[in-house]
Amino acid sequence: MAEAWRAKSTIEGTDGRHRCGWVGEGKPFYEAYHDAEWGVPVYDDHRHFEFLILEGAQAGLSWETVLKKRDGYRAAFHGFDAEKVAAMTDAELDALRDNPAIIRNRLKILSARRNARVFLQIQKECGSFSDYIWSFVGGAPLVNAWAHLGEIPVTTKESDALSKDLKKRGMNFVGSTIIYAHMQATGLVNDHLTGCFCYSAV
Repeated sequence: MAEAWRAKSTIEGTDGRHRCGWVGEGKPFYEAYHDAEWGVPVYDDHRHFEFLILEGAQAGLSWETVLKKRDGYRAAFHGFDAEKVAAMTDAELDALRDNPAIIRNRLKILSARRNARVFLQIQKECGSFSDYIWSFVGGAPLVNAWAHLGEIPVTTKESDALSKDLKKRGMNFVGSTIIYAHMQATGLVNDHLTGCFCYSAV
């Protein structure tokens, strides 16, 4: 990680508002995602499942790359309907390896069905996946106070615990780094920088 990147704090957008530096310049779609979604608490199981698929696809890639293929994933995986994904056949999954609208990694594609089945098991056991995942942060967002991007951790004890439990239940592509990214995206933690206009808003 370059020191210049680590030292970045916020970046001023074309609208004059300061955002987390990872948004970059000249990326309206990324600004929109940052402003409206990233860090906003999610309690809807459907949305959690969507992010689990997308975060798993991100492994080894940039989040920006995955977001640009979000619509492709939505079409390929039945609108992120966990029950429909859990029921996908081997033939359907194999066919997705020829789909340029998603990341055509065989193991990542197969993991969507595997993780969907575990997701449904968790729903049955815990009432909802949301109740399950929020229990790892005590039911309320963990609010941090980072001034620079380099201060933000890639894993925490909470993401370690959640990752370990999901792996034990049978999910894959749910390492602690991936799970912490999920926690950030779905608002289990507030990792907006203190100078970002979204920090207080979420």
